[in-house]
Amino acid sequence: MSRRVTSDEERKAFEQDFREARPIRPAPKPARRKSAETSGSKGHSGVNGATEERLRKGLVEPDARIDLHGKTEAAAHRALSSFLSGARARGHRLVLVVTGKGNPRKQESTSWMQSPHGVLKQMVPRWLAEPELAGLIASVRPAHVRHGGGGALYVYLRKNR
Repeated sequence: MSRRVTSDEERKAFEQDFREARPIRPAPKPARRKSAETSGSKGHSGVNGATEERLRKGLVEPDARIDLHGKTEAAAHRALSSFLSGARARGHRLVLVVTGKGNPRKQESTSWMQSPHGVLKQMVPRWLAEPELAGLIASVRPAHVRHGGGGALYVYLRKNR
C-alpha cells in the first residue's frame, strides 16, 4: 500500500488550520483523583464512573477543541491526527471534536443534496478507532448539547506516560 503524496496546496491549508487551532483554556486543570479509580460497569472505556457521569451531564469543560466544518475529508483527517497528538503532548485529557451534523433539513430537491453530506460525522468515529489514533484515546462519546450535542464528540485522551 503506497501513501498518497500531499500537494503543496494541501500542506499549506493544513499548516494554516494547525496554526489556527487554539486551546479553550491556557492550561489543563489537574484531574482530581480518587483513591480507587475503576471503570465500573462502563466496561473498558478508560474513564472512571464519576468522570463518565460528569461527561454525560456536560459538567466537564474540554481542554481544547477543533472544528472540522468545511474541511475536505483528507484535510480533516490530517488536522484531527495532528490536533490529538498535540493535545496529548500538552497534557490535555478532554478535547472536543466538532464534526457538524450533516444536513439538518431533508430537502432532497436541492442541488447540494445530490452529493454526499455528513461525511465527517460518519468518518471521524472510524478514524478515532484506527490504530494510529486509538492508542491515544481512552474514551469517545457524543458531546453534551451545550458542547454541540450530536454534531460533536468528547474525546478523552489517555494519560502521558
